[in-house]
Amino acid sequence: MSLRSFPEDLTANVRWLRIAGAAAVLLVIAGCSPPSAAPIASASTHRPRDMASYANTDAFVTRHLSLDLTADFDKRTLAGTAELRFDRRDPGAQEIVLDTRELQIQKAEASSDGGTWTSTTYRLDPATAAFGSALRVVVPQGADRLRITYASSPSARGLQWLLPEQTSGKKHPFLFSQAQAIHARSFIPLQDTPGVRMTYDATIRVPKDLVAVMAAEAKPSEKGSGIFSFHMPQPIPSYLIALAIGDLAFKPMSERTGVWAEPTTVAAAAKEFEDTEQMIKTTEALYGPYRWGRYDLLVLPPSFPFGGMENPRVTFATPTVIVGDKSLVALVAHELAHSWSGNLVTNATWGDFWLNEGFTTYLERRIVEQVYGRRLADMERIIGLRDLAQARADLSVPRDRSLLPDLAGRDPDDAYSVVPYEQGALFLSFLESKFGRGAFDAFLRRWFDEHAFESVTTAQFLEFLSTHLLSTKPGAVTDAQIQEWLNSEGIPPFAVMPKSDALEKVEQARDAWLKGGSVDTLAATASAWSTQEWVHFIDSLPRKLDAKQLEALDRRLELTASPNAEIAHVWFRLAIANGYKTAFPAMERYMISIGRRKLIVPLYRDLTATPEGKSLAKQIYTKARPGYHPMAQGTVDGLLK
Repeated sequence: MSLRSFPEDLTANVRWLRIAGAAAVLLVIAGCSPPSAAPIASASTHRPRDMASYANTDAFVTRHLSLDLTADFDKRTLAGTAELRFDRRDPGAQEIVLDTRELQIQKAEASSDGGTWTSTTYRLDPATAAFGSALRVVVPQGADRLRITYASSPSARGLQWLLPEQTSGKKHPFLFSQAQAIHARSFIPLQDTPGVRMTYDATIRVPKDLVAVMAAEAKPSEKGSGIFSFHMPQPIPSYLIALAIGDLAFKPMSERTGVWAEPTTVAAAAKEFEDTEQMIKTTEALYGPYRWGRYDLLVLPPSFPFGGMENPRVTFATPTVIVGDKSLVALVAHELAHSWSGNLVTNATWGDFWLNEGFTTYLERRIVEQVYGRRLADMERIIGLRDLAQARADLSVPRDRSLLPDLAGRDPDDAYSVVPYEQGALFLSFLESKFGRGAFDAFLRRWFDEHAFESVTTAQFLEFLSTHLLSTKPGAVTDAQIQEWLNSEGIPPFAVMPKSDALEKVEQARDAWLKGGSVDTLAATASAWSTQEWVHFIDSLPRKLDAKQLEALDRRLELTASPNAEIAHVWFRLAIANGYKTAFPAMERYMISIGRRKLIVPLYRDLTATPEGKSLAKQIYTKARPGYHPMAQGTVDGLLK
């Protein structure tokens, strides 16, 4: 893929923004237009172009979505209707364009009052691999809503259907959705772009022994009816629509927080996440009120491909963070922080993804620091630096190593990495260091307040930054520095780098052992380590150790048998690097039992470095693939081609 040229002074373009509008500047910054095979969205001077959506948002913008869907576990489909109520931006427009992927469209109807419906003409364009198919529906003059009757495909990328044996309870099937980035279109026909925000309501029909949970307000329903109703009163982008169906129990943690999980998991999850209310209050004190009503967590089966997903009101979370000591609850802090950065103020296009994740990673560590102390927050910052370096080494498209990737013609998932998370957080930490924590907190709170329930671009943020922060201390931060933060494929030399006394002590223990120290002495020191310290110790060891060293570590510290998924992950990577086959049977069980991409993809990548390793990876994947989410399958399929 060819690289795009970027202007020499990005910040200077912000001054043009005041005249030409945010979308025009974004197109100049991106320096590109979508290829003919890619979707073409709004060309309006008031809205940015989302190259990952077919939606003609210059003509129509969805304001409310109503769903009535039945979950069929035998067919592995969601089937029913999606009703879209929209504003007409172009009075002369006669056709609305929606995003779909592998949907079976059965009927399209239009209405001007929601009472009388008339069949209308529609057609599906040929599908592209990156974006699916455009659904083009004729909109009669005066109509302000459409109703699409449809069914999802059994292979829908945004849904995972699990057999009973793939769950903790082993008795009932399970379904969960994952709509980010552009997978809502695989189970709902809609304008699948973060630039469009809508309210929604839903009726979900499920087998009578199962429970449906959505990221929305649950309306009272008759127990055992199999019918669940939901309402989302705040406008959200499509990628935050979320559904789970299974044998689910609920345990409250405070008046506005609680945990959904399978009955065998719910008590341990509630104990692990019991500090959630304190986290909410901490964040409110820093950045303003929590505006979503409840904040619950739903612990999914281990095939969930992410650590967490910030669906409003109900964060979806991996069970791999339930380790018994709260050492991995930074994940909760991160997903909670999205209630301000991401859900409340959202990236308008996936090219602006750092506005979601960079801000959220910065907020996450501020929350952890307030609730659990600077020591843990600093360890997380150091581990984030390591992850950033690894991500940049693994990425093959250069601009993906910057905060402004080139996504023309690409599924946003193809550019996904920790770069927007960690580079974005470093950028904000740099600004904090220049203006002081108090001033920077006030600036962020104002950003959230003034852009609440809006979708924004990098250009809009730069204008706001210039007006409300840079102007308070002229010369403290230069245009050239901001440009480097956004466009550099490395960490700028003037970045403020974190330090961790705790991890420095881990390195001292590591060095003492490598120089011939006793493994018993090391074990005594390590007995008080947190997950972060263990991960840093193993990950900072030389990639080549002799067999006796590995055997001594494993025998005394029981690393191959570690129940902690994060510790096991870094140990298995070290085992692969050294051909330590004693660990391979446990590694195989690990790779089959969980589907979190962060934990499994590096193991497959490491194995493919040698012919013998690639053969083992293929053997493991043959067994593991049926239990992986389609997103994880797609990633590993590419590695093992």
